[in-house]
Amino acid sequence: MITHAPMIGVLALQGAFESHQQRLTEIGALSRQVRTPRDLAGVDALVMPGGESTTMSRLLTTSELFDPIADRLAGGMPVFGTCAGMILLADEILDGRPDQRSFAMIDIAVQRNGYGRQLDSFETELTVAGLGPDPAPFHGVFIRAPKVTRVGGAVEVLAQHAGVPVLLRQGAVTVASFHPELAGDHRLHAQFLNSFSNQTENI
Repeated sequence: MITHAPMIGVLALQGAFESHQQRLTEIGALSRQVRTPRDLAGVDALVMPGGESTTMSRLLTTSELFDPIADRLAGGMPVFGTCAGMILLADEILDGRPDQRSFAMIDIAVQRNGYGRQLDSFETELTVAGLGPDPAPFHGVFIRAPKVTRVGGAVEVLAQHAGVPVLLRQGAVTVASFHPELAGDHRLHAQFLNSFSNQTENI
């Protein structure tokens, strides 16, 4: 349990990281963009946004961030990975490139672009377990989204679409195949923060 107001790092190598920061600001959370190992110092949790997973894998290596993040994740740092972030955290990437690296922090298998290419992007309403006092569905924005094809026994499924898990959690790791930062709804970011922090005054 973190006993101070947590600092949330937002990986800022690619993707809609500024939208994630906006959602965090809406719930009163402190955040910092992470581009170098130095930026990771003092961060209590990390958000890994969408983007192109193979490009992000390469940028994590060239920025020398991959190994420091891997060490922090192995030490229990909470992480919220969305779209490409889900792919980078998955234990198994079914159609990844040979040089693509994964942190392998959640026991799932994913298929990149499993819902199709850009033209197949869609939006839908999702029922999310444990979202809090507001029972309204969460608006899921799926853009070249990965599809979960296997879920390990220790993984909790928080939301599904057409019978396929799209929001999952295992310990300190939460992943979404959609883009919660683009929905104009900060409830999933609040749920993530509340999962490890007792600093909930503004949530």
